[in-house]
Amino acid sequence: MSIYDYKIKAQDGRKISMEEYKGKVLLIVNTATGCGFTPQYDELQDIYEEYNKDGLEILDFPCNQFGEQAPGSDEEIHTFCTGRYGITFPQFSKIDVNGENASPVYQWLTENSKFEGFDKNPMGLMMSQMFKKMDKDYKNNSSIKWNFTKFLITRDGQIAARFEPMTNLKKVKDKIKEII
Repeated sequence: MSIYDYKIKAQDGRKISMEEYKGKVLLIVNTATGCGFTPQYDELQDIYEEYNKDGLEILDFPCNQFGEQAPGSDEEIHTFCTGRYGITFPQFSKIDVNGENASPVYQWLTENSKFEGFDKNPMGLMMSQMFKKMDKDYKNNSSIKWNFTKFLITRDGQIAARFEPMTNLKKVKDKIKEII
């Protein structure tokens, strides 16, 4: 199986086949508008502008599962993101990324990737401590830990890399350059 075996929901409610992105390099991101990582939209837009002509698509999936940091309707979220950060990459309907109502795309992403741990920076260390208090075994499951987890998908629909929220976007960009 590959990412192309799934359908996703557009903001207007239409079902879209992931096959529409066949042959593209994809960066799939679960986002939130009220998160400390929300300013990553600026760098994501820069990456999109730089590599879209080479076949990169960034697919934005708002998610309200982490601290309820993506309140509002799909339209309100889209208006915020385009108005505040000028995003031009595709943004889809709000989804769950974990649990029984998780989007099938995210079920596939988490079943086919490993949580590699948080970066060893102050934010990563803080997140590690926070998750250790909630779940001593958090390191051994592949669930999405927080907003702005990113998955890099190859042109043939396979996972090339998973990046946790606080991973420096330069690392993400370097990996995109490797596979584009």
